[in-house]
Amino acid sequence: MITNTTAPRRLRYAMVGGGRDSFIGVIHRHAMALDSRYELVAGAFSSTPEKGRASGRDLGLADARNHGTWQALLADELTRSASERVDLVCIVTPNHVHYDVAHAFVDAGFHVVCDKPLVHTSAQAQCLVDLVARRGTLFGVTYNYSGYPMVRQAREMVRTGQLGTLRKVIVEYNQSWLTTQVQSKQADWRTDPARTGIAGAIGDIGTHAEQLAATVTGLEIESICADLTRFVPGRQVDDDGSLLLRFKGGARGVLMASQIAAGAENDLRLRVIGDQGSLMWRQEDPNRLIHTPLGGPLQVLTRGSAWLHDAATQATRTPAGHPEAFIEAFANIYAGVANDLQARLQTGQPASRAQADYPRVDEGARGVRFIEKTVESSRSTLKWTEIDG
Repeated sequence: MITNTTAPRRLRYAMVGGGRDSFIGVIHRHAMALDSRYELVAGAFSSTPEKGRASGRDLGLADARNHGTWQALLADELTRSASERVDLVCIVTPNHVHYDVAHAFVDAGFHVVCDKPLVHTSAQAQCLVDLVARRGTLFGVTYNYSGYPMVRQAREMVRTGQLGTLRKVIVEYNQSWLTTQVQSKQADWRTDPARTGIAGAIGDIGTHAEQLAATVTGLEIESICADLTRFVPGRQVDDDGSLLLRFKGGARGVLMASQIAAGAENDLRLRVIGDQGSLMWRQEDPNRLIHTPLGGPLQVLTRGSAWLHDAATQATRTPAGHPEAFIEAFANIYAGVANDLQARLQTGQPASRAQADYPRVDEGARGVRFIEKTVESSRSTLKWTEIDG
């Protein structure tokens, strides 16, 4: 079950972004409330001050801590005593806002959790990595799919050698919501390169696929061959991508990310193949992990079972057969952050990696480099061999 380090109080947090009409802000707040370890006490919920304050009132915030801008939020928190100041700042804005907010709060000594992708450029990402190291702050990135219990089970099975030497990794993330021109707040900013960055589908969901594969396998990508496409006329960023991967150590891989896969909903799936067996996991059936050992029968491992690794058991809240899914996966990321924060507050030292199981700023930086190199590869003309006649 979820480990809860004993603490005298709930952790106070502020949110930047995530106001009215936000999808992801609501998810973060629900996830943080699930284990009763956090309390929302301050925020700046929109780039429009009036909308932001209205959103704060919706959430029951006191007027004094309900701000029209993130700059006002930061300035106010800096005036408050340690007994009143927030412990954590959660950034759930569109991508183009991440860097300025994260840099300002980390530089001021605040712990931060930021949505993905981390920032727009690898230079910005490295600046954050360096700043976090200098300030000694906690910095989490909400790659939420790594919070699923059976993903953590898969990771431990790979770590303990149950698949042998890894040979191939196949990861794909298929959605259909951008199959045509869509008019909505989410579609508007996610297809605008000024706000979403240089990549569309690869930056939005491809980075999830890369992080999932890296989390489970522990492999590092050595080189890529990428083909990014804009299928919908007039679209300024990619809506579909196919990549061949070469990993350090010799393993090979395939990564696909598409937001124009007609009929798909939120189909993230991973297959890991070793010389002693294979694993397969699907986000739309997250409580099951398929293990096919070499020379043995196919096994369906289920969340909540007694024979799973501790990492999977610790990320489980309900008995087997009661589904746990998307919000609980987010909550598992925040549980790791809470363990780390409470250890720092009580002892002055971070929690162990086993207790503080969540993606860090360096993973966010790796994701940004992955996006940049994918776009660079796709723009290259030096990779295709034409088939004559």
